Amino acid sequence: MSIGLIGKKIGMTRIFTDKGESIAVTVIDVSDNVILQKKTQEKDGYTAVQVGYDDQKESRMNQPLGGHFKANGSGPKRVVREFRLDSDDQLPEGAHPGVDLFEEGQWIDVIGTSKGKGFQGTMVRHNFKGQRQTHGSMMHRRTGAIGCRSTPGRVWPGQKMPGQLGNDRRTVQNLKVVKKRPEDNVILVSGAVPGAKGGYVIIRPSKKKTGK
Repeated sequence: MSIGLIGKKIGMTRIFTDKGESIAVTVIDVSDNVILQKKTQEKDGYTAVQVGYDDQKESRMNQPLGGHFKANGSGPKRVVREFRLDSDDQLPEGAHPGVDLFEEGQWIDVIGTSKGKGFQGTMVRHNFKGQRQTHGSMMHRRTGAIGCRSTPGRVWPGQKMPGQLGNDRRTVQNLKVVKKRPEDNVILVSGAVPGAKGGYVIIRPSKKKTGK
């Protein structure tokens, strides 16, 4: 397993292939990735690479975290993630991974936080049909019965009810790196990825598909 990158969703656009086919792509900026720490089996008990992304003001860092960045020769970063590896032999060289980490045509997974939609009712949150609109009914968009009489006399766990919609960690698997633009430090990924413009995402090699 290779390490991944942290990026920022710029937005969506489309590109055309040599055959004239239109492909919807998401543009992801990966310009500020820095390797903060390399963990080894001997020292830490497992192999991993800690990556930081997006500069942060030093005044907004607490002392332990600020000391960690200074000890590893880096400025403060907004996002820090760790990527596990199978062995120490897979530890990468260099300190600034970028678009060269992935190849055009490679399959990847993208992890992000979906857009938050706030508190929503069951018709929006769970696609309930709703109840009748006539004959004096006053339950047009309400949930309806959620229990089961006196036996068992409780609401079962997992019952679909109103609540927070969105703002969840989501992984979209098996997307393809359509194009790389090293001069702009961006990667163009096929299809849509979770989150709004400016949201942070994690790009890693696909766990289910390999090659091109």
